[in-house]
Amino acid sequence: MVSRRPASALMRQIFQHCALYRIDWRKIFFAGALMTITGVMLQTLTLPYPLNKWFLSPPVTVSLDEPFNVTIELTNNRVNESRVQQFQLLEAVPNVLLNSPAESNFSVSVEPKIPAVSVQTRKSLSRRRRKSIDVGSKPNHTAPPTAPHKTVPFRLQKFVGSFKPNQALKYARKEINHAPLVTDDPELYAPLFLNISLFKRSYELMETVLKVYIYPDGSRPIFHHPHLQGIYASEGWFMKLMEGNKQFVTKDPEKAHLFYLPYSARQLEMALYVPESHNLKPLSIYLRNYVKKIAAKYPFWNRSHGSDHFLVACHDWGPYTVNEHKELSKNTIKVLCNADLSEGVFVRGKDVSLPETTIRTPRRPLRNIGGGKRVSQRPILSFFAGNMHGRVRPTLLKHWHNKDEDMKIYGPLPARVSRKMSYIQHMKSSKYCICPMGYEVNSPRIIEAIYYECVPVIIADNFVLPLSEVLNWSAFSVIVAEKDIPNLKEILLAIPLKRYLTMQINVKMVQKHFIWNPRPIRYDLFHMILHSIWFNRLNQIQIST
Repeated sequence: MVSRRPASALMRQIFQHCALYRIDWRKIFFAGALMTITGVMLQTLTLPYPLNKWFLSPPVTVSLDEPFNVTIELTNNRVNESRVQQFQLLEAVPNVLLNSPAESNFSVSVEPKIPAVSVQTRKSLSRRRRKSIDVGSKPNHTAPPTAPHKTVPFRLQKFVGSFKPNQALKYARKEINHAPLVTDDPELYAPLFLNISLFKRSYELMETVLKVYIYPDGSRPIFHHPHLQGIYASEGWFMKLMEGNKQFVTKDPEKAHLFYLPYSARQLEMALYVPESHNLKPLSIYLRNYVKKIAAKYPFWNRSHGSDHFLVACHDWGPYTVNEHKELSKNTIKVLCNADLSEGVFVRGKDVSLPETTIRTPRRPLRNIGGGKRVSQRPILSFFAGNMHGRVRPTLLKHWHNKDEDMKIYGPLPARVSRKMSYIQHMKSSKYCICPMGYEVNSPRIIEAIYYECVPVIIADNFVLPLSEVLNWSAFSVIVAEKDIPNLKEILLAIPLKRYLTMQINVKMVQKHFIWNPRPIRYDLFHMILHSIWFNRLNQIQIST
């Protein structure tokens, strides 16, 4: 049996020897931190996903009838199924919690919570910062959740970047056909969408693949000079945010999937139209000559005959400024507020309906958004006030002006009425906001109603609703045919209370998709318009089966 005495003596000797040395804890901490960072970097660079993604079950394939109803095989670069599944996109990171209808008594708030600020902290803030924080109150608009920019794995970027533009579009279209099933998403509210799985996959692929080339040609103010105020501001805001974008814009046209013609229909009208002349031909000729110039200077227009080019025009005359150039009219993707199918210019499935948004203060585009009253505080059944032009509004006034106390239908809002309650207050106090067409099918009241949390009632035959490629408008609006104006009250009263409450919640939830943010965030109006352009471009891609 071995004696313990020598062993204990040896241990005591070793301890005494080690006690003579000082341990440098800073070096040990530094070495540990360096090893941790090295481990994280190795995982990021070697794996297309975080480790937990490798243990998830494969995505469920969604069968889509429209618009993507074919199986795609990539030319020159065929990708087998295992490799396609290897490069699935990351799931969205949860960043906001929405109150459920049951818990909130049909009052859904998407306002960010403002943290409490101590007195000592407030004293250290600058005057400008101090004005923006009000500890005891809520902001005067409903701010959308600020989703961070999505990080795409490096290997996926490299994989998709190896494709030529047309091959990348074919790959994207095939991937959308095999969209993973989405039932619940922290950033998207499923009832608003025709197919949330298809939309989410398409949107993520847009973030990964899409590159846009902006032609530098064209002189101001017609080109590269955004008009940011008034009812036609959508075209200007898109131009401003597109030209300032670093994620989607490329300076190399050979890498571009889309080409942007950066003109403003509003600026074109202000610069060239002769008042009271009723002659739009000079505007069309000017735009025709511009297209001829870029077709002669660059090879990209003639390569596709303009089918991968797009323009954005919110002015009512937008569709009429393209008539002097056949390819511009027939092939180019036209993003128009005046999305009227009856005139033969707007083509459903190729062109995009642009929301008409009234911007009163360009420096504060979110002013007055949200803050609508609860349903119990909305005593007015329906409301409309506006100028009498077009074919629909006189008919509306004829049947409902001063005919029913529940139907607040006016021409221009009378001064005696506006002194008691403003136009915006009327919208915020009404259950339904009537949105009849004017001279053209579009109306800024549709988006105003959404801003003020009033269910829009749209009266405009042949109107393609904005973002209708992905949004289910029946979930948050009522569409009434022009011939049914005499039955308007009966139609509204026939809507069950439960359905109205659901629509009103959906109006609040869809706000984030119709907001211009000075700095764009995911799923806001800038990104939704760009997605519709991308979506419709994919729909044009010819696939060999």
